[in-house]
Amino acid sequence: MSPSLEFEGKDIEQAVKNACDALNIPKEKLKHDVISYGSTGIFGLVGAKQAKIRVKETDSLREIKPETVCKKQTNSIGDGDKLLTKTPVSTVTTPDDFKPVDLGRDVLQHIVDCITTDTTTSVERDEDRILFRVKGGNPALLIGKHGQTLEAIQYMVEKIVNKNSEQRIRIQVDVDGYLDNRQTSLQKLVGRLAKKSKQTGKPVTIGQMNAYDRRIVHLALKDDSEIRTKSIGNGYIKKLMIFPRKNFIKKKVFD
Repeated sequence: MSPSLEFEGKDIEQAVKNACDALNIPKEKLKHDVISYGSTGIFGLVGAKQAKIRVKETDSLREIKPETVCKKQTNSIGDGDKLLTKTPVSTVTTPDDFKPVDLGRDVLQHIVDCITTDTTTSVERDEDRILFRVKGGNPALLIGKHGQTLEAIQYMVEKIVNKNSEQRIRIQVDVDGYLDNRQTSLQKLVGRLAKKSKQTGKPVTIGQMNAYDRRIVHLALKDDSEIRTKSIGNGYIKKLMIFPRKNFIKKKVFD
């Protein structure tokens, strides 16, 4: 069988350079076929694929010892580009060194840097979630209309982190205190609406809400025995209704 070796890099040019370095031959004498041109994936983090080439038989290649190539591959990984190994190393993390906080912060920073500049990120962690707080830059761009951009950022970070985790990890991303302010505003709003529902004996509807906002409402009213809450609709965005409980309505009628 004719000897051949495969090499990888972030693009074809890098793969060729890796091959030339490993085989110690100039670029113009390297004969190769392109196996894959690779792709950058999402922000270069998820779905990224290395470009791959197969080096054809040459006099130099016949003299190469396989263990020499493997050794060079191991040393080149730390530079961000790698030659082909039987089990390619992920561009983000590996199971042995997976740390959700570090991965989440790196992914978040990549996304934020594509939108604005001069931001800093702090991390808070408890038993059921990891909270990343972003400050600086242009908060309005990161939050978006009704928090939709922030919601999309959080969704992507959570998906990427959990793709690399055996257990589900809840991720929250806050920008310039937006989540805290939003929670305070919603709690005041539902307090007024709950009071109205109890006084009129009729349900009150709150407009389209995401899962985070609905959770705030449910938690804010869960201890009120005179009303109940229910999400209405399908999908991620739903309406939320506040109902007076039936026994409370009867009591109002007969009093």
